[in-house]
Amino acid sequence: MRRGGPLFLLAFQVVAWYNNVESKFNESYFNDIGGAVMFIGREKELALLQQDYTGKALMVYGKRRVGKTTLIQKALENCQHQTVYFECLKGTLQDNINGFVQELVRAKVLPVPLSFNTLQDVFTYLNALPQKLVVVIDEYPYLKAMNDSATVDSIFQSIIDNRLSNIELILSGSHIGMMKDILQEKNALYGRFAVTIKLNELNYLDAAKFYHDKTPYDKVAHYAVFGGSPFVNQTLNPSATIRENIISTILNPVSSVYLYASQLLLSDYSVKINAERIFSVIGNGKKRYTEIEDKLDVKKTGNLSKQIKSLTELEIVSRNSPINKISDNKKATFEINDNLLRFYFTFVYKNASALQVLGAEAFYDEYVGPALTDFISRRFEGICRDYFSLQIRSGKLKGIRNIGSYYYDDPVHRKNGEFDVALELADGYAIYEAKYYAQPMTLDEIHREAQQVADIKELAVNRLGFIAINGFVEQEKPYIYLDGNDLFADA
Repeated sequence: MRRGGPLFLLAFQVVAWYNNVESKFNESYFNDIGGAVMFIGREKELALLQQDYTGKALMVYGKRRVGKTTLIQKALENCQHQTVYFECLKGTLQDNINGFVQELVRAKVLPVPLSFNTLQDVFTYLNALPQKLVVVIDEYPYLKAMNDSATVDSIFQSIIDNRLSNIELILSGSHIGMMKDILQEKNALYGRFAVTIKLNELNYLDAAKFYHDKTPYDKVAHYAVFGGSPFVNQTLNPSATIRENIISTILNPVSSVYLYASQLLLSDYSVKINAERIFSVIGNGKKRYTEIEDKLDVKKTGNLSKQIKSLTELEIVSRNSPINKISDNKKATFEINDNLLRFYFTFVYKNASALQVLGAEAFYDEYVGPALTDFISRRFEGICRDYFSLQIRSGKLKGIRNIGSYYYDDPVHRKNGEFDVALELADGYAIYEAKYYAQPMTLDEIHREAQQVADIKELAVNRLGFIAINGFVEQEKPYIYLDGNDLFADA
């Protein structure tokens, strides 16, 4: 193919477009609401980072595009001390020393590039300056990956212990496994951090602030598909429908969201190929280990177990057990944590050629539209569990020991399954049935669900409730009723 051909031009346009979008999103994840720019969520983390930690080290970590850099930059906006931000290079120690020095010159901490042989020497120099500094070392795992990991940690142990009298040091990173390793007792940096922040995706309430004018029904749909990544949610058009937003992002091969789901999320992981196969099997559901093993048709060598263990440690896959079967390995299932990734592997991954042939709109109508409500319904159950978790954390709900699903056997009707939302109480369980219906839930539907719960004789139900996103036609005692307005009351 000649270099100037149409495919080369398309590839060039994709890369250029993505780089432009990525650079903008890396600057911030602020949302323009009512003409005023506001920072979405992260109140507790922001308050922590805004304190003065001169002479100490902090650690911030979380997966890619979760908003670590933006949080740090927001925290330092009104900092009284001089700040320096350096993103580690995928290179040698000397490459990083040289890059760090260049950043110090750009920040006017150094008048000209000086020559240093070690990072310790750089910090010795900085520590002798009269002014206080806040130094951010971002993507710390890049430095560890390209050099001896233990040596790099030992270098920073020495820096933290001896060269921070006038410096606040923030180490940040996206590789969750490596950053977690730093917190282990065997690591040289163990116990060296005054504050450790693990940044998760925004919860469904905070994510909804990106599309705050939508109905609860549509808010659930957007969160179920796009999840809580600020990077992803900033790409959405808050006035567009779920169909329009899906077509313009995750079904658009030149969209940063498509690239994020198809490439970037797994770019750091050595298990990428096998991970994609595992994700394809799990899709929108939850699978037991034996089901994954059978679907992949892999030999029982233990390799699959190691791969799933790695994905679980990286928190990209979660291992879940019903609330009443915590120690029963046979009942444990695996799910994809990230909603957007789950959508991608449910609809796009196996049908990528059809997307290319049909185009986004026809692909949506053929592959996504008919199954989207079912996809959202399964994610709605998780939102309902998150609702109760947030109620407990805020102190509005007490006496709850655990939250999850409840596994049941119904020998009379020869079936088994799980109830969507179960709250473990001191004297039994509170069971809630979650329904993502386009219309209000009817009394007949309530009666059928209540009878299904009553059929499980082993289950001590303290209270029974229903969560219907669009409310109820009518209500009767003694059941508890929650609707979409209740779920988003604190948004």
